[in-house]
Amino acid sequence: MSALNQEALSQAANEARGLAIDAVHRCSSGHLGLPLGAAEIGAVLFGSDLRYHPEQPKWLNRDRFILSAGHGSMFLYGWLHLAGYDLPLDEVKNFRQLHSKTPGHPEFNETDGVEATTGPLGQGVGNAVGYAMSAKMAAKKYNTAEHAIFDQTIFCLAGDGCLQEGVACEAIAFAGHAGLDNLVLIYDSNDVTLDAMAEVTQSYDALKRFEAFGWDTVRVDGHDLEALHAAITEAKSNRNGKPKLIEAKTVIGKGIAEVAGTAAGHGEGGAKFSEAARKGLGLPEEHFFVSDATKSYFSGHRAELATAYSEWEKTFSAWKSSNPVLAKQLDDSITGTLPENLLDLIPEFPADYKNATRAAGGDIIQAIAAAVPNFITGSADLFGSTKNYLKGGGDFGREDPAGRNVWYGIREHAMGAICNGVAYDGLFRVTGATFAVFADYLRPSIRLAGLAGLPVGYILTHDSVGVGEDGPTHQPVETVSGLRVIPNLDVIRPADPEETAGAFAAMLERKDGPTALFLTRQNVATLDFVPAKARREGVYRGGYIVKKETGPLTTILLGTGSELQHAVKAAEELGDGVRVVSMPCLERFDRQSADYRESVLPAACAKRVAIEAGVSGLWWKYVGTVGDVVGIDRFGISAPGDTVMAELGMNAETLVKAVRALG
Repeated sequence: MSALNQEALSQAANEARGLAIDAVHRCSSGHLGLPLGAAEIGAVLFGSDLRYHPEQPKWLNRDRFILSAGHGSMFLYGWLHLAGYDLPLDEVKNFRQLHSKTPGHPEFNETDGVEATTGPLGQGVGNAVGYAMSAKMAAKKYNTAEHAIFDQTIFCLAGDGCLQEGVACEAIAFAGHAGLDNLVLIYDSNDVTLDAMAEVTQSYDALKRFEAFGWDTVRVDGHDLEALHAAITEAKSNRNGKPKLIEAKTVIGKGIAEVAGTAAGHGEGGAKFSEAARKGLGLPEEHFFVSDATKSYFSGHRAELATAYSEWEKTFSAWKSSNPVLAKQLDDSITGTLPENLLDLIPEFPADYKNATRAAGGDIIQAIAAAVPNFITGSADLFGSTKNYLKGGGDFGREDPAGRNVWYGIREHAMGAICNGVAYDGLFRVTGATFAVFADYLRPSIRLAGLAGLPVGYILTHDSVGVGEDGPTHQPVETVSGLRVIPNLDVIRPADPEETAGAFAAMLERKDGPTALFLTRQNVATLDFVPAKARREGVYRGGYIVKKETGPLTTILLGTGSELQHAVKAAEELGDGVRVVSMPCLERFDRQSADYRESVLPAACAKRVAIEAGVSGLWWKYVGTVGDVVGIDRFGISAPGDTVMAELGMNAETLVKAVRALG
């Protein structure tokens, strides 16, 4: 274990405290507690034990640091600045200001060195588990006996708030079971939450809790540089099949005597005592002060880091020369390159195919896995129902880190956060599956995937009241539309197996955001009168004409998912002036050109009726004030699926009546 320059790191810790105090005081907003209380943790990590290279912030083999307690963002910004990342002092001064690189909570792809968008408590813990899983997969897939190009450690800094959240508990249990010994969680244990002292809301022993989940644990003084260094060094080197918890006992708001160690130290309350605090920390009158000594120390440290990076580059270059096939796969993974003919690699379905779209998805996903080597999937204890298990793909775990099927257990929330962590890492295309009605259990993770632009795929089956006998608790009448309102999320509800093929391909080819696929439990008819290619490509556009009118256009019927077949049947009864439009993805349709949208839904035809087995609200933007929607604006019923559909009017007869009622 290398010796620490305690004097230099102690000074850097106090100057990092000063940066946080000045930034929060300047904008009268932010959270001082963690940046001040965890300053020594930052000093040891960024000044000694974390492997990174500021000039190569996406270095494949860097250690990852995730600030789960994202409200303490000035902790991260201060250390990124001192470490030499592209975060100049002016950006630190612009903390929480418009278009700055220092937003209120860390945001992925906004600031070099920020590995995840954090803030909702506990999410970062799940993200770190996803990063650790991705690292295990990458090491197993790409490392060879001659060249190890992946051996990084994943660090996460979390507080009591993170660990109280259920998502963290789920992720911690998964990590222990999966043997993610490349994961180090540093628990900023300061006995305080936002409202009160932590004893008001918790009384567990953190070490025993983590030990029960299969983690190694240690408790240290979070202000003792040597103790932190020793614990981190041991955690990094001891790959014994157990993730590591370092409980660092700290004083929240340390350095501001008036609030230190109290709930008042959590937020910006201590900023009003900034001048006295800065004086007590030994800082000069100059605000946003960084001493020449600290600058010199980190300059020297960067030189050491650069040397380590150069050595790794030599290994990486040798690995590429020796393993051209693997090197091509890795490069394709990093760049998001897919086969140009991905749609063509999915076999067409027979015209007489009559099965659920979840079953079609189960066939499609095998073809995708064969064509995309970095594609992985998982399910929340529902592989048998969601049909997304990759045959021959192996099961991820301590025995097979290269397994492409992830068994999350009944942990939807953690599954979402872990999938985000894998997507942040960018080495694998990740999907997770559960019943549609349980999407709300992972909704916060889906929202963050949309915010961060992560290409995560969600396979959500049993998509409507067609679930049947399980009843209203399992019939997601509001779920599809509930997810459609999340910005940057594509929601695709295919009508038949060929639309399902298009949906999977569209999900894989999207790089700038997540996609949710809603698939049926019940069988659906194949729209064999429309060429398979047209159905598949129609999904890419979000909406397209399935059945064109044979006379002057009078009426447009819009349908999606399993209800599209009813629109086709209703059109046959209503006559030759009726057009049927499939709308598998509203978001994709809305992104099309005005000319294309007009060609599908001409403004001149105002007589429009939409049908979907779910809440009706979002469809009115397409049918207008003189149209109608056949939907389900109530909870479902416990009965066989066909009976429920008929009882709630999900059939051609109801649609015909609605059209005729418009005159």
